[in-house]
Parts: sequence; structure tokens; C-alpha cells
Amino acid sequence: MIEGPYFVLVVLAALWCGVSAGVFVGFSTFVMRGLGALPAARGIAAMNSINVAAVNPAFMVVFLGAAVLCAVIAVVTFVLWPEDGTVELLLGCALYLAGSFGVTIVANIPRNDALAKLAGDEESESSAAYWRRYLSEWVMWNHIRGGASIAASASFVLALT
Repeated sequence: MIEGPYFVLVVLAALWCGVSAGVFVGFSTFVMRGLGALPAARGIAAMNSINVAAVNPAFMVVFLGAAVLCAVIAVVTFVLWPEDGTVELLLGCALYLAGSFGVTIVANIPRNDALAKLAGDEESESSAAYWRRYLSEWVMWNHIRGGASIAASASFVLALT
């Protein structure tokens, strides 16, 4: 059985991964749909504004906090190698670190950066074409982040049972 500070770390990771999942799923299921319903120029401007606003302490504490917790849990798990929950703990860490944090770095942020470069040129046809591609690709990768975060949370909960 996982006990003490290790237990607290795992509970926090389960919660923070779950909160991250909620943010990602909410974004995919209604925010991006709403933005996609706007004319391209307005959608681009709104998403660029959201991307700037997203880099705030509240979101970063959850998103980066979950990543830090997962890294710490992975190290502690390798050191302690508990009798129960080892597979679930390492799976939860891998799911969040690769499927949420990693996908953000290699898939979502580069798309956001490319979208930011369209500022001032939102009305062009090439910007509208990129916006349509951005919507489908970004949402696909965001679904992966949401799914990975939910699966990581579930893995941590299973490790505690």
C-alpha cells in the first residue's frame, strides 16, 4: 500500500491530471467549436488572445505541476519499487509526461506559434486556409492530451486501490 508523503503525491497527481483533462476536453468540445464557427479572421484573433491568456499562474500550476508531480513519482517509484501499484504509477507518469506534456510541446505549441505569426494578416485567404487546418490538427492533438490526462489520472487512482 502506498503511504505517507508518497500517497499524497499520487493523490495530487491524480487530481491535477484530472483537472488538466477537464481543461483539454472542455477546450476540444466547445471552445474550439465556438471559435471554428467564427469567420477565420475573428477565430484567429480570438485563439491568439486565448493562447496569450493561457500562460497564467493558475493554468501553469496545474499543467506544469502535474508534470513535475509525475516526474517526481516516476523517480520515487523507481527508487522504492513498491510491491503494489508500480505498473499503474509508471504508466500514469508516462501517459501524462508523453501524452499531455510532450504532445503540448511537439504538437500544440508549434501550431500556436504559427498561428501567432498570422497576426495582422488574419484577413488573407492563406490565413483562412491555415486556420481551417489548424482547427482540425490542433483539436486532434488536444483530444490526445485530454485522453492521456484522463488515463493518467485513472492509472494513479488504480495504483491507490
